Amino acid sequence: MGCGMKLVSLGFLILLTGCSTLIDGAIPSSTMKKIREINQKGPYLGIVVPNSYEMSPLLQSSSFVADKKLPYLDFAGRRFRIGKVESKKVIIVMTGLSMLNAGIATELLLSLFRVKGVVHYGIAGNANSQLQIGDVTIPQYWAHTGLWNWERYGEGVNDALSLESSGDYTRSIGFLNYSDYTVGKTNGNSSANLLNSVWYQPEEIFPVNGTPEVRQHAFWVPVNSNYFSIAQKIGNITLGGCVNSTCLPRKPEVFIVERGCSANVFVDNVAYRQFLNTKFNVTPIDMESAAVALISLQEGIPFIAIRGLSDLAGGGSAVSNEAGIFASLAAQNSVDVLLKFIALLPL
Repeated sequence: MGCGMKLVSLGFLILLTGCSTLIDGAIPSSTMKKIREINQKGPYLGIVVPNSYEMSPLLQSSSFVADKKLPYLDFAGRRFRIGKVESKKVIIVMTGLSMLNAGIATELLLSLFRVKGVVHYGIAGNANSQLQIGDVTIPQYWAHTGLWNWERYGEGVNDALSLESSGDYTRSIGFLNYSDYTVGKTNGNSSANLLNSVWYQPEEIFPVNGTPEVRQHAFWVPVNSNYFSIAQKIGNITLGGCVNSTCLPRKPEVFIVERGCSANVFVDNVAYRQFLNTKFNVTPIDMESAAVALISLQEGIPFIAIRGLSDLAGGGSAVSNEAGIFASLAAQNSVDVLLKFIALLPL
């Protein structure tokens, strides 16, 4: 056989070998085999957590037992940890910061694995003056409050937004007027502001059981009614109230609240904190929960979120750093409530 023919044959063999490792699209066959093996033991409860310091208390808990044969699967930059929590089969995934990361990780979780429900947990800012740092909140509804239509200067509440007539945008949810927050207003009157107003918008979702490319809109996404009923049974639970020698005014508690919101914004501003609470009646403010809620809604999967309050979202002292002090306490408290919730779930 000539040298040229040998090279062609070798190249063909290499090509065949390469192709044999890739099936099911871009997923390597070795990974797909593990996914099938994992799914044979399902379905699982999916646990979605933003960051490592929020996940560590769960992994270090005696309630978590990793699967002996396949404790984790790495895919697309995420590590999906397989095991049991409170004797329930779970898959745990860390998303990373922000709505984008939370949405991607949740979609991967629900696309790759047999998941019967999603529980999301972590820390959050507190917009409710009736609650304190360390408390753990379980909202009934979540909204993404970072999708805006920014109105041009000179237009007002009675002027239609661009593309509103085609159904792309709406004035039904409400707006934030920057002039209302001008410092040094006289006689309570707002002065003109070139930033004008931003109008809050619902997300577009495309349900898996709907018609492809036919959108639906969602702003307030409800958690699963069965999960919410179970959460209401958590009752009294002992939560941490001190970090070293720094203790909170009272022992933290679990609160069932009406609403929470998320956006790609770390809120450390008292004016916006008060606006969100007054306008939307939200308590926890975070950067991921609404994304997990929207993906779960789109996929038709039961969902609930548990958020420990780590700071006052700008409502504390100007020189305080509540999140830096109490983030670990809030994370541990959210895990303690998570474990109680999972323990109440049926097998």
